[in-house]
Amino acid sequence: MPAMHMRRKPRTRIPGKIIRRTIMVITTIMIMATTIMITITTVITIITVITITTTNIATTIITTTITLMLMTTNEPAPADARDGMTESEAAALYRLMTWLSPAFPVGAFSYSSGIEWAVEAGDIRDAGSLRDWLAAMLADGSGFCDGVFLAQSHRAASSRDDAALREIAELAAAFVPSRERQLETTTQGRAFIDIARAAWACDGLDEMISAISNPIVYPVAVGLVSAAHQIPLPPTMHAFLHALVSNWISAGARLVPLGQTDSQRILAALEPIVVATARRALEASLDDLGSATFRADLASLRHETQYTRLFRS
Repeated sequence: MPAMHMRRKPRTRIPGKIIRRTIMVITTIMIMATTIMITITTVITIITVITITTTNIATTIITTTITLMLMTTNEPAPADARDGMTESEAAALYRLMTWLSPAFPVGAFSYSSGIEWAVEAGDIRDAGSLRDWLAAMLADGSGFCDGVFLAQSHRAASSRDDAALREIAELAAAFVPSRERQLETTTQGRAFIDIARAAWACDGLDEMISAISNPIVYPVAVGLVSAAHQIPLPPTMHAFLHALVSNWISAGARLVPLGQTDSQRILAALEPIVVATARRALEASLDDLGSATFRADLASLRHETQYTRLFRS
């Protein structure tokens, strides 16, 4: 048989141009990948540096804060940091609580401001009628007027305006509606001044007192002494009105009579009226003085001729 020759397939030749392009594409891809890797590495490095820096700053701040806290802890705390009150505020509170306490010997327990006649006349019969009577006296009568005189005398004494203080004291003494109320307020005012000078003397107090020639009524005395001791006006006002109302309730409780629980209920019910009256008195001027409690003024006039009396007014 004739020999069979196998026919070889012709080889496929890749053009060199394609090979070169392929190599260029691969090279470009590798360069881009390398660039991306370098960029990622750089970003990671920057983030690491920022984190380390931030951590160092935070560590420094925390360390400094802890150091300061330790230094503060090792030092004794001032008095006002422990009890929330400065030394002057504590002294002011102590004096107000003493001066306007029922135990302070100004003789307030012996005066009823006409309540004794109101009980005999039937105007005050029980806890409810006593509360209404005192609310009117406080907001529209002698309570408000006394508050205005206290505020004005405190301001005049604080500014060392002797002429204004003298005029306020004269007007306050003339504003009292009856002889017995005059006795009540001037006697308490004189006792308050005498005890304050004897037990609570301070610079400037004698000069303020000597600037007033007429008898000093009670609210002017409280305003003058508290100003001499540099006690702020608002707490002085609230303490004064609270003491005034408490004394009225004490007189009413003995006259009606009432129990201790009823007395405290009346005091609690009058709290918002005391607050409102104090605010009005602090904002008022002498031109705002006035009373609309004619029946209470009449009671203080009629008390003088009562057949039997437990109180001096």
